[in-house]
Amino acid sequence: MHKVLIISYYWPPAGGPGVQRWLKFVKYLPEFDIHPVIYIPKNPKYPITDSSLIKEIPKNVTVYKNEIFEPYTYAGFLSKTKTKQISSGVISDDNPSFLEKILLWIRGNMFIPDARKYWVRPSVRFLTDIIKKEQIDTIITTGPPHSLHLIGLELKKILDVKWLADFRDPWTSIGYHSKLRLTKASEKKHRELEKKVANGCDKLLVTSNTTKVEFESITTKPVYVITNGYDIPESDLPFSGMDKKFTLSHIGSLLTGRNPENLWKVLSEIISENKDFKNAFQLNLIGVVGQDVLNCINDNGLKFYTRLKNYVTHEEAVNYQRRSQLLLLAEIDSPYTRGIIPGKLFEYLAAKRPILAIGPEDWEGGEIVKNTNSGFVCNYNSLSDLKAVILKWFHLYQQGNLMVSSVNIQEYNRRTLTAKLAELL
Repeated sequence: MHKVLIISYYWPPAGGPGVQRWLKFVKYLPEFDIHPVIYIPKNPKYPITDSSLIKEIPKNVTVYKNEIFEPYTYAGFLSKTKTKQISSGVISDDNPSFLEKILLWIRGNMFIPDARKYWVRPSVRFLTDIIKKEQIDTIITTGPPHSLHLIGLELKKILDVKWLADFRDPWTSIGYHSKLRLTKASEKKHRELEKKVANGCDKLLVTSNTTKVEFESITTKPVYVITNGYDIPESDLPFSGMDKKFTLSHIGSLLTGRNPENLWKVLSEIISENKDFKNAFQLNLIGVVGQDVLNCINDNGLKFYTRLKNYVTHEEAVNYQRRSQLLLLAEIDSPYTRGIIPGKLFEYLAAKRPILAIGPEDWEGGEIVKNTNSGFVCNYNSLSDLKAVILKWFHLYQQGNLMVSSVNIQEYNRRTLTAKLAELL
């Protein structure tokens, strides 16, 4: 059986979308005669944890751990909340505080490419022996954090190994990169490292066609797209059936840039005009919600109809998706986010509930919704068409006939996606 070493920062009990991609690949790779060996930090500081994911780790997988120095531990003395947010890539758009500006400057200029850079040298020393011992000829690095690609870069130099660099998110072209208050020298350093990684690996793996095009502009190495996906629900929580209310649910962070103001206006308008809708509607926001988003919701008179719940386990999130009448997908309205395909989109597809997708023009996430016939896609300026589709769905809900006839979603099944990865390996 062919062995591959997967170098990842995120691994259960880490929570959030970052852990899902390689946890699922590891689950299915043995079916294609590939044995994954995992390398992760021994003492990470995860911004979100979800212990329910631990049971998804295959019992026969080999996991190596090594100590990591985490500067965020000390930054937390200034502000644990802000440090966690910046560590997760969650950065305020509106009037950041003086403290946040300091933390952003430190993050962007003192820790290049990121604060996990201090794990690179110890990991190279540690893994050199492991690779020889396990007789591994292929390594995979997955980022962010993109400092992990520097581990691959060094191992490639000193060992006769193949190296696949997986980018779950872009590096210098991701939206929050421009908010790091970088000096010109720091910006140059980021781009130099990105180019070294892109040209030093044997193959690049990305999650969207937009990111593929971006990397093809800086490297001649082959770039492949394997999106994120969905797995068959394995939740231990019983499915209690569809919500009785006409629920519109968003699962995940809903922060400043993802505030669909026209949606709140439309919902408020329908509530004022339609008594049946008023009595039936409920907005579920599952996860972190920005204060400006809440203010906008409240300003449109929707506070009474809104149910808030902080971060839930992945199992609970799957159940919220399956029982909601409608699912809300929102992406930041910016050219920089056209290639961002939220991981929850694929689980929305598996839930087979109508998706209301709001995002930028030419958004790849929206194209997937359209191509799979899984819902309705609009931009942040939509009003009349947004109102029309919500009323159409409400009418179907009243008839007990609200459903979605999606097509071609099987290509996003985690087993199918792992088959593509196995072919690359």
